[in-house]
Amino acid sequence: MKLQILAACAALAILPAGQAMAADPITAKLAAPVAAKTKFIAGGALFNCEGDTCVALAPTAETFSACKAVAAKVGVIVAFSGRKALDEDKLADCNRTAAAKTAGALARP
Repeated sequence: MKLQILAACAALAILPAGQAMAADPITAKLAAPVAAKTKFIAGGALFNCEGDTCVALAPTAETFSACKAVAAKVGVIVAFSGRKALDEDKLADCNRTAAAKTAGALARP
């Protein structure tokens, strides 16, 4: 019985810290604004885009690595941040996805 109580207390002590980490929104600043309000799921989170900003208010552990998926949906990203920000090399990698999508769209008749 004492072990069950200890386990329950440990779980409750960890829960608020996990919720605080997950509650930090992830923001993608776009090079060009979206034409209309846009919503899509990437990295297990719902991104809401308006103007030159996309925000995931309830990101998951996978959301921060979803930069390529976001770039593929809305175009070139100039900043991608949450608890931390992607560096220039990682942003360039994300934006290669956006560039490939744009090139493919331009090649279609």
